[in-house]
Amino acid sequence: MNPITNLTPKTYIQVLTIWQYFASFTTVQWLTSYFPMGKMSLKTSKLNIPGRLAWSSMELIAPLNLLYQLQTLTNNTFFTTHGLPSKLLATLYLLHYANRAVVNPWFKAASISPIHGVIWASAVLFNWVNSTCLAAWLVGFPSPLSSMSVTMSMATVKSAENGVGVVLPLVGTVLFCIGFLGNITAEWTLFRLRREEAERRSKKSDTNTDTDTNTDTDTRAGAEHAKNKCDKVYVIPPPEGVFRYLLYPHYVLEWIEWVGFALIGTAIYPDPAFAGSDVGQVPLAPWLVPFAAGAEKLGVPLPLPAVIFVVNVVASMVPQARWGRKWYLEKFGDKAVAGRGAVVPFSTMLGL
Repeated sequence: MNPITNLTPKTYIQVLTIWQYFASFTTVQWLTSYFPMGKMSLKTSKLNIPGRLAWSSMELIAPLNLLYQLQTLTNNTFFTTHGLPSKLLATLYLLHYANRAVVNPWFKAASISPIHGVIWASAVLFNWVNSTCLAAWLVGFPSPLSSMSVTMSMATVKSAENGVGVVLPLVGTVLFCIGFLGNITAEWTLFRLRREEAERRSKKSDTNTDTDTNTDTDTRAGAEHAKNKCDKVYVIPPPEGVFRYLLYPHYVLEWIEWVGFALIGTAIYPDPAFAGSDVGQVPLAPWLVPFAAGAEKLGVPLPLPAVIFVVNVVASMVPQARWGRKWYLEKFGDKAVAGRGAVVPFSTMLGL
């Protein structure tokens, strides 16, 4: 049976068992700043993919595969037969990636440096595996029970008694909206600052060109400069607004998005139609055990794929932000960094 086109509950559990350990592999990122995209892009690599195309295509995998899996696993009935929490989560996920895969690369980003093929392939794999696990969970595949997991009947009773089953999804919706809008605001601010700096440099270059006698050469150079004037133009945002205490608030705001997403997911219960599926158990990774214990204490289902998503995203982005802060220090100096942490306020000693 092909797991790509015909995902089964058993295959889902097998993939999820491996996927929960992705965070452990991101420790490699703490050891090296090598990450050939964006500021660290390698201009001369033969494995480079044009920035906008690479970014858009590697992010589009996430929403396209989610839609494909949702509809395939439910015989094209997901949006008509499943409950509001499942449909809301699917919609929010698609909304996030519509901005990330279409709006940002093609309409908002000042420029996007070439992305190395290895980074592109890694992102494609991440988004495919992640969206597959989320889709299986949203359609109601059986919960991978372990000693720390919550059974559906226990969660239903407890959450009904204490009201947590209503409050958590509402809090999650608010957090997702705050994170989503804040993330957009921060990223679009960076794009605007880069455009403004590119315009300033372009005007300065035009002024210098007017005083040069080699007009033919200058015309060709000027045309090329105008075409790529935002390329490799980076600025450090001033310490104001969402950048007042952090250099990468857009990272933190995205994490808030996905924490909200996971909290909404506490309203997702396995579909009784899959109750007889023999899927086995998932021994939880050590860093996931506290989340399972918390879900059990609150009497709500553990939204395991969503929690794994949050952990994996944070684990992969924190070292990037740390190296990015180091780059800012080397490029712009202590005064411009202004004591800001990368993703944790006032954490200059740790470089975070």
